[in-house]
Amino acid sequence: MATLKEVGERQLIRNMLDIFRPRSRDTEIGPGDDAAVVGGIIDGRVVVTTDTVTFERHKPRGMTWEQFGWTAAAVNFSDLASMGARPLGFLAAMALPAELDESALYDIASGIDQCCEFCHTEVIGGDTKPGTGLISGTALGTMDGRPPLTRSAAQPGDIVAVTGSIGNAAAGFAAIQYGLRDEDSVFSLMVPVPRTEEGVKLSKSGAVHSCMDLSDGLANAALTVCRRSHVGMELEWEFIPVGAGVEPAAAQTGQDPKDLALRWGGDYELLFTFDRGQIQKLYDAKVEFSIIGTVTNDQRPFLNDGGVRTEMKDGIY
Repeated sequence: MATLKEVGERQLIRNMLDIFRPRSRDTEIGPGDDAAVVGGIIDGRVVVTTDTVTFERHKPRGMTWEQFGWTAAAVNFSDLASMGARPLGFLAAMALPAELDESALYDIASGIDQCCEFCHTEVIGGDTKPGTGLISGTALGTMDGRPPLTRSAAQPGDIVAVTGSIGNAAAGFAAIQYGLRDEDSVFSLMVPVPRTEEGVKLSKSGAVHSCMDLSDGLANAALTVCRRSHVGMELEWEFIPVGAGVEPAAAQTGQDPKDLALRWGGDYELLFTFDRGQIQKLYDAKVEFSIIGTVTNDQRPFLNDGGVRTEMKDGIY
């Protein structure tokens, strides 16, 4: 196929419009006009987030262009998930090398579209320009009248919990770096899953006080919530749902499994705190989660393992 430079921006946009599929009743005017028009906002508030992924930092060896596109959308939808927002649309501004094959762009667009479908929304606009290789995405969402979940509302006495399992992306990166066989962990790294459905359920439950995604690791999230909420945490290593690939990866590479699970990042699960007296609301909401500790009156998070209590360090990702 031809390069992006040979095809030209206008034709590339026309071709991508055939890839992006309309699927949301919230979109009144989508791609193709000068701007999009989005409805579905019942309380006058829009939740907005933006994040950028680059070829250099976010495309590990073996990642397909389609997976790169998925990731560009997923990192933004994960931020909506941590607020408890329902996605309304996604915009992608791409700065890609002029000599890149046009098929790569279409695969990127397909990956973005698939992630939008997973999150029950669609691409509503964007831009393409020559550049070094990056996608700056913007995701829109709505709280549907609910208060947003934030990092600054954890309260002493809250229970600390996480969705999913932790450390899978780190194990996947180690597998690529050291030539290990761990297809499941590698897939977790290549195709991060934004917990938008879980985030909305947490918000609707009325039990959750604070929430943050684990894009930069569990340790970073715990530190951030503690700083923003002026609280501490006591987390129990034995309760943390460590991914199946973490211990083997640590053993084969000489790394500390706690660093892989807690400090590496890339998992995009949700850390949240909730009122211990309202746990039944979370069960009723059918959210799968693991309780890993409690919120305290300290000013920082601590990890307990076999009777040893240590202050948690920030992420290394």
